[in-house]
Amino acid sequence: MKNQIIPLLLACCLTVQAFSPPSFRVKTASTFSTLSKSNDKQQQQQQQQQQQYLQQHQLQFYPFSEKSNSNKDESALFMNKKNDGPNAEVSDGSGGVRQLLGVKGASAETDIWKIRLQLTKPVTWVPLVWGVMCGAAASGNYHWIWNPFDPNDRDVLLGLEDTAKGFVAMILAGPFLTGFTQTINDWYDRDIDAINEPYRPIPSGAISAGEVIFQIWFLLLGGLGIAYGLDVWTGHDVPVVLLLSIFGSFISYIYSAPPLKLKQNGWAGNYALGASYISLPWWCGQAVFGELDKPVFFILPILYSIAGLGIAIVNDFKSIEGDRAMGLNSLPVAFGIDGAKYICAGSISATQLGVAAYLYSIGEPTYAAVLLALILPQIYFQVTLLLPDPIENDVKYQASSQPFLVFGILATALCLGHHDFSA
Repeated sequence: MKNQIIPLLLACCLTVQAFSPPSFRVKTASTFSTLSKSNDKQQQQQQQQQQQYLQQHQLQFYPFSEKSNSNKDESALFMNKKNDGPNAEVSDGSGGVRQLLGVKGASAETDIWKIRLQLTKPVTWVPLVWGVMCGAAASGNYHWIWNPFDPNDRDVLLGLEDTAKGFVAMILAGPFLTGFTQTINDWYDRDIDAINEPYRPIPSGAISAGEVIFQIWFLLLGGLGIAYGLDVWTGHDVPVVLLLSIFGSFISYIYSAPPLKLKQNGWAGNYALGASYISLPWWCGQAVFGELDKPVFFILPILYSIAGLGIAIVNDFKSIEGDRAMGLNSLPVAFGIDGAKYICAGSISATQLGVAAYLYSIGEPTYAAVLLALILPQIYFQVTLLLPDPIENDVKYQASSQPFLVFGILATALCLGHHDFSA
């Protein structure tokens, strides 16, 4: 099945990127003492500012409002919203589509079902669905309905069954568990969204607290039910898909919710986000169609999750103002925009180069060349878009660069599925 991979001729040079975090200098013990006192005063001032902000807006951090069953107009969330003006709807006529996808520039909407869909951010389902596909490819056991490349893989009934399994796994990873993750994240981010994105459904009062809580539980329990159904369907003695779903849901909760709230820590939060978008759906897809029985099936998705950390940093640049105001230690806040953009670029490029080197080392030079060809455009867009202005170019960079990243993940998965590890 390797005959569909066309060898690529490469005549490019990699741009070497160097980055370094901020350095801290301590000259004498007295100087250190002075700096410590200064830092203590700054921390006290920051805490006082946060308390004043929370008191001013009467924000609550527990998951249920006292009036969670009230209507929208009486909702505590609606009363607490920050009225900084409506979201500026784009003028290109795509406002309705943007509303359904849950992205900036959306048109105002009153239909509760469209608002519920917006809250799940369907645009974020795509990486999870892709991750399931990569896991299926890595298993080496996914059967086509009619494979034009392999005359031995043309069992129509078996292909239809695998197609159905894959579709259900994508529904699990996308609408249900990603929808749960996005909804609960918006719920616990309603105070920060009041600063950064006051037009979002919760801070704007477009949906009541009770409706949000119902959606969170429906998506979570529905997703776990689908996961267990997949385990039964595939005949697992150990419910691997259910266990992965429970673990992923737990990570989603502690990522957004206090007291842990991993997103407050730039490193832990961004890596948790990267792993949830890459490793977990990969493992889900592979468990549905095969076995997670080799260390490499864990190591490579984890490495790609480091690249996912870099993608998560891109999303943090636009929220730096609100994160700093609320004391969230995102990497752009901790290292500054200049430091964070190099960490972002380095984590994305270095991990993929490491994966390409591994593929070459196991005797798969063609796949390694394909992956390298997909890395070069990403480095180009980092140099021309990300590094010059990560705030202004964040969306443009992701739209230009990420397709090459996700196809690189698929190429890696195909290589694992085709490689003979017994040789």
